[in-house]
Amino acid sequence: MTDEYLEPEDIQTLEDAADNDRDRLLIRLTFHLGCRISEALGITVDDINFESGNITIVHLKARIQMNCRNCNAKLGLKHEYCPRCGSKNELNPTERSERRRQRVLPLDNETLGKVRTFIDDGGPVQRNGKLYLFGVNRHRGWQIVRECARKAGLHNLRNPETGKTRGVSPHRLRDAFAVLAMKTDDSGEGMRLLQEHLGHASFNTTAKYRKIAGQEHKEWYRRLWNKTQD
Repeated sequence: MTDEYLEPEDIQTLEDAADNDRDRLLIRLTFHLGCRISEALGITVDDINFESGNITIVHLKARIQMNCRNCNAKLGLKHEYCPRCGSKNELNPTERSERRRQRVLPLDNETLGKVRTFIDDGGPVQRNGKLYLFGVNRHRGWQIVRECARKAGLHNLRNPETGKTRGVSPHRLRDAFAVLAMKTDDSGEGMRLLQEHLGHASFNTTAKYRKIAGQEHKEWYRRLWNKTQD
């Protein structure tokens, strides 16, 4: 039977399969922060506050919402003319620029210690005037996780929504974090904090992890019949 998500022990196996400190830390940090791979790769040394134990994450997935100045219809970035009224889209470059949001995430002491050691050992890479924790691009980040999954012998995962199988990827580390968090606390407050931590704009995006972690329907059905037998 194919699993739907990675368990913490699977992540440890994945981490152990890495053959260098950078790759091990990238896997661990992506899982322990529950962030997107692009967010992990964007972390600079200045984003890390060892005193408070927090890391500032830049939300790179923010979408731009534009509207026609004439009829207020929603427009996409590639719309030269409004599809509703036909007027020319004359938004200036500042209105077209991406709006980046930030969120500050706590990090456990053990992982924070590994980050400090990595920095002290000269791991970060200087680029464009900033000292990045990992000096690789998004494509290489995906390759690292895929290669380690192959070395670790981790099998494909089943998508709970479509039923199709998918390989182990960086986003599966984020999924694993979300499911672990939901298993630990699936209360309304727990779900709100998880939504904030993951940076989800929609609560429904976060709520899907409750179904995976809690198997709500089966548990509801089991309680129904247990009650009739009392």
